[in-house]
Amino acid sequence: MLEKFDVTVIGGGPGGYVCAIRLSQLGLKTACIESRGSLGGTCLNVGCIPSKNLLNFSEYFHKAKNFKKIGIEVGEVKLNLDKMMKNKEKAVTVLTKGIEFLFKKNKVTYFKGKGSFKSTNEITILAEGKETTIQTDKIIISTGSEPLSVPGMEFDEEKILSSTGALSLAKLPKKMVVVGGGYIGLEMGSVWSRLGTEVEVIEFLDHITPGMDREVSREFEKILKKQGIKFQLNTKVEKITKSKNCVSIDIVDKEKKKNKIDADVVLISVGRKPHTKGLNLENVGVQTDEKGRVKVNKNFETNVKNIYAIGDVIEGPMLAHKAEEEGIAVAELIAGQSGHVNYNIIPGVIYTSPEVASVGKTEEQLKADKNNYKVGKFPFMANSRAKAIDEPEGFVKILADEVTDKVLGVHIIGPHAGEMIAEMAVAMEFGASSEDIARTCHAHPTFSEAIKEAALSVEKRQIHS
Repeated sequence: MLEKFDVTVIGGGPGGYVCAIRLSQLGLKTACIESRGSLGGTCLNVGCIPSKNLLNFSEYFHKAKNFKKIGIEVGEVKLNLDKMMKNKEKAVTVLTKGIEFLFKKNKVTYFKGKGSFKSTNEITILAEGKETTIQTDKIIISTGSEPLSVPGMEFDEEKILSSTGALSLAKLPKKMVVVGGGYIGLEMGSVWSRLGTEVEVIEFLDHITPGMDREVSREFEKILKKQGIKFQLNTKVEKITKSKNCVSIDIVDKEKKKNKIDADVVLISVGRKPHTKGLNLENVGVQTDEKGRVKVNKNFETNVKNIYAIGDVIEGPMLAHKAEEEGIAVAELIAGQSGHVNYNIIPGVIYTSPEVASVGKTEEQLKADKNNYKVGKFPFMANSRAKAIDEPEGFVKILADEVTDKVLGVHIIGPHAGEMIAEMAVAMEFGASSEDIARTCHAHPTFSEAIKEAALSVEKRQIHS
């Protein structure tokens, strides 16, 4: 007889493994199938975690090279890229093994292999040439996403890179061209720029970080330029040509002026697409939209009654923490509870230096919605902690409803923005007003005092600027 489960999760990334653990906690016999050979998905293996590891190490390297400016005398600072990469791999291995431990602790059955639909209640698992079939009452698709390539510019991960290749370069490139001025491209560009690579970003739009509050985007671009990253906006990549020693990138700007850039490597970072290839969705009739995303209702259920989907394969921001929230929600819904995700309060963070973080509406969205609002801003230049450690760039921006004073959006560019945004996510989840934030005591001296001052600034009563 086939082994039978209450629920099977296909995909062991942030959404899938979290979902599987929660299902098991709720008393359901749960299986999780992952084809990569290690749990954690793109995020842990070739995304969030290794990129943050390299961002951190490259920041250490950059700071160490400038120690003399703050009175620390050291010898010559040298880059050992091989050792840096090995440390990155060690961090990834420790965390992936940690998820396996959590599966054992929570009694989740883990199958290594590629899962596909045999029927609406049967999953075939292919591993090392052998097929296994399991039965299951319910199935959750959580197979994540993969980098988008540009037609005619396919990844070889040596000269034409996706984010995966950019995390594993064996030697320091003299020059890197980044196609796309979004989160991933700017993070990876920052890593290699700090380590000594000349980085040039080509962006089709007239601004970087599409979807970000425009005022923050402009400030972010200005700071990155000061750090040495070059930008060509309103520019399209027409062709990429590989030769033995370099890559040539043919570009054209909005005035139809053509140019050519030579580089050692080019990073294509123009977005991601749902990864559903090989699932055999057609076998069971699961519907997808024009972008290849699985269609679901508010309870994450597809058009096939017992099949669900979460994370990057469905509509919404392709963020690990969004997938995790959906994983918890769908598990609780399947168990008869009231799972819920508040899509209005999902933070986004760019882990450059300084960091950029946001939650809620941008000023442009509020204008488009004809929502009357007030703005409070406070610069880190006037924050005592930021000044004391010589990290004064950026600001906190709070957007509040003009009548009710309810906080509608918060945007931070500055030191530790990714940690600070959580305070405002919690506040917004409870429906806080800017006055609630302004009247909450913040420790001194901390970066978070800038949040309090920005809240005071909504009513033009900030103290320190």
